[in-house]
Amino acid sequence: MESGHALRRNGCPSSQAKVQSLVVKTHRSLEAWREARRVTVLVLEASRAHWKPWASALFGQLLRSSLSVQLNIAEGAAFGRSPSYTRHLGIAYGSAVETGELIELLSEAGVLPAGMVATLREHSSLSQRLLVGLLKRHRPMS
Repeated sequence: MESGHALRRNGCPSSQAKVQSLVVKTHRSLEAWREARRVTVLVLEASRAHWKPWASALFGQLLRSSLSVQLNIAEGAAFGRSPSYTRHLGIAYGSAVETGELIELLSEAGVLPAGMVATLREHSSLSQRLLVGLLKRHRPMS
C-alpha cells in the first residue's frame, strides 16, 4: 500500500481504491441543508405531538414551508454553481422566513409549548442565516 491506495502489479492505484478515496460532495454536505433538515424533523415532531384541528392549516403550511427549504437547497445544488442554484437558494430563503413566521403564529396562539418554540426558533433562525451566507457568496454583486 502506498499513500492509502491499493496498488496493482504495475504500481498504479486500482480503480476501486480511486473510487473509495474520492470525497463526493452533495447537498447533504451543506450546513444550510443539514440545518433545514433539522427544522423539518422538529416540525414533524411538533405536528405529531401538538396538532389540533383548529390549527390544521397552520401546521400544514408549516410542514410545506419547512420541506420547501430543505428540498430547494437540494434541488438547487443539483444544478451546480449556476444561476439555477442561486434561484433555488432564494426560494429556500423565502420559505425559511415563512417557516419562522408560522412558528411565531403557533407560539402566539398557544399551540406549541415554550420549550419547543424556543428550539424551533433557534434552528429556523440559524437556517435563515446560513442561507443568507450562501446567497451572499453566490449572488453577483450589483
